[in-house]
Amino acid sequence: MATKYGGYMGKVMMIDLTTGQTSEYPWSDEERRLFIGGKIMAAKILGDNLKSDTQPLSEENMLVITTGPFTGSGAPSSSRFNVSTLSPQTGILTSSNCGGNFGYYLKKAGLDALIIKGRSPEPVWLEICNDNFTLHDASDIWGMHTGRVQEVLEDKLRGQSGRAPKNGKIVIGPAGENLVRYASIVSNERLAGRGGTGAVMGWKNLKAVTVSGNRQIKLHNPEKVREINKSWVKYLKKHPLTGDQLPRLGTAGLVSTMQMRGQLSTKNYNYGQYEDYEKVSGETLAEDFNIVNKGCLTCPIKCARTVNVNGKAVKGPELETLGLLGGGILNNDMQAILDWNYELDELGMDTISAASTLAFAMEANEKGLWDNGLEFGEGDNAKISQIWNDIAYRRGIGDELANGSRWCSEKYGGKEFAIHSKGMELAAYEPRRTVGLGLGYAVSNRGGCHLNGGYMVLVEGLSLAVNQQTPHAKPDFTMVFQDLMEGVSACGQCLFTTYAFFPPPVISHPNSWYTKAFCKAVPFIGPVLRGMNMFPQIVCFNIPIIFNQSAMLHHITGMPVTFGSFMRMGERGYTLERHINTRFGVTRRSDTLPSRLTDVPQDPADDKTRVPLERMKNVYYHARGWSRDGIPTPHTLKKLGLDKLASYKVTQEEFRKRGAADGDN
Repeated sequence: MATKYGGYMGKVMMIDLTTGQTSEYPWSDEERRLFIGGKIMAAKILGDNLKSDTQPLSEENMLVITTGPFTGSGAPSSSRFNVSTLSPQTGILTSSNCGGNFGYYLKKAGLDALIIKGRSPEPVWLEICNDNFTLHDASDIWGMHTGRVQEVLEDKLRGQSGRAPKNGKIVIGPAGENLVRYASIVSNERLAGRGGTGAVMGWKNLKAVTVSGNRQIKLHNPEKVREINKSWVKYLKKHPLTGDQLPRLGTAGLVSTMQMRGQLSTKNYNYGQYEDYEKVSGETLAEDFNIVNKGCLTCPIKCARTVNVNGKAVKGPELETLGLLGGGILNNDMQAILDWNYELDELGMDTISAASTLAFAMEANEKGLWDNGLEFGEGDNAKISQIWNDIAYRRGIGDELANGSRWCSEKYGGKEFAIHSKGMELAAYEPRRTVGLGLGYAVSNRGGCHLNGGYMVLVEGLSLAVNQQTPHAKPDFTMVFQDLMEGVSACGQCLFTTYAFFPPPVISHPNSWYTKAFCKAVPFIGPVLRGMNMFPQIVCFNIPIIFNQSAMLHHITGMPVTFGSFMRMGERGYTLERHINTRFGVTRRSDTLPSRLTDVPQDPADDKTRVPLERMKNVYYHARGWSRDGIPTPHTLKKLGLDKLASYKVTQEEFRKRGAADGDN
């Protein structure tokens, strides 16, 4: 369907792998305005099609791959694409954001999104070139690691002409083929890492998708886009976070700060500090192991590290991998982490869930609950490498570890130290010293995610020094940060650009009077944020320089956009996902953390060093306009324009089937 808006190609295609048939999926300009793109667009599609009895590994489940209006526009850090599906790890919606170049070439092929349903009777890979969809036999590439299969696909695309078209690829490795619940999808060296998207792709017998084309991406006001781009890139390069810390150390640079703040998960979140942290820090990675910095397409930040593994230059580990495969299992061998990170990427597996599940197994063994032979700090690197392979191929103990820490704790016990929320393992930030992020982990729509959780740790110690332990205003900030990041992600832009939201002087001068004043004021401005969320129309302007996203969205698409309407867009997406998740049983009872984090103080002498979760949840639900049971109310759904959707009607029907009271939804 054609569109009047810039930044879109005007077409969404669906392929049914069971029949091999393709069809255009209807997507109107009204839907573009309300559900902009990315994970919000995907949530709308999934909500309209999934039922409460849909199983993640079934023909009815869909993989929805979406771009945003920024994708391909030339906006900084805008090569992102999103993969959403019903997760085999959590049983609810998951969305996984990825760099690489697949999103860019999907739009070059004339598509804003690709929907994959059904299941092929035999392994296949899908080739898309403009309007042509071709399914190929994948029996010869089934079983290959992610790097190798991308090389082979490039050769196949080269064909008799000897020259392959410029293209993007997504592939799975053995972990996806063998239905590891936290298997990933890989594009170049970037991963749609979380939620088990690779397992859904593997169950569908789809090894890979390649995409190419020569369509042009039209912008509403290209001159204004170029003008904003120029100043925006300049600002990002001068900002202390996006222009210094991330390019110089990457996310790995946060290890030392987290150690200082007591936020570095250690020995499966028993502690918040690791005595050998310097050996696995960003500084050590940069000085002794980094070869060169890299960035995704159109990215001026270039946060990725390149390291040497067995004589080959490959992508280095991010903060979460360093933290969880370092202090998380009491390992101080940086080279081992580099090797494991590469092995997990090649197998197509989420490093966060793999590392946390391993740490759970080590503690379960230590406590005598599960005799599995795994020990903290044992130093046998080859043994751990073998474990990764056993998980990917579901051999021996790996067959159980492949199901994640929640599943293992339900079988062997130890639920209090299975560090997950809704079945998804937490990132490396220890929430007892960043209680706002603790709330975010618990209420996150996809499970224990720091980004979908609002990333409050950024102001609770990583960049600003807001009181880490106070619950005051944290629910309101969590809500606002979630909504803003939801909107940025839906546009197709990397969330690291939001780091520059805080003016440089506040970051560069942490001991200045104005920075200290801001940090002290934060716990008292919750009602202000709540009012701004209730009435975003009062923010009827854009905020230049520090938040260019809303103005850029206007000039790319032609839609009227202000900072307030951008916030409302993010709120609509976040609430839509929550509303759909209630169909799969998500309520207040689902928004939990393991008791180690809520009941046991990190510092035995300070009772405040735990997450006051229930208290913050009450404020958070009220601020969002959800019921005390965590369900979006009819008033809130109507306010956001969600009450007339097919997904709303489906969810209401599912509530009636379960006998839920109308007053709770």
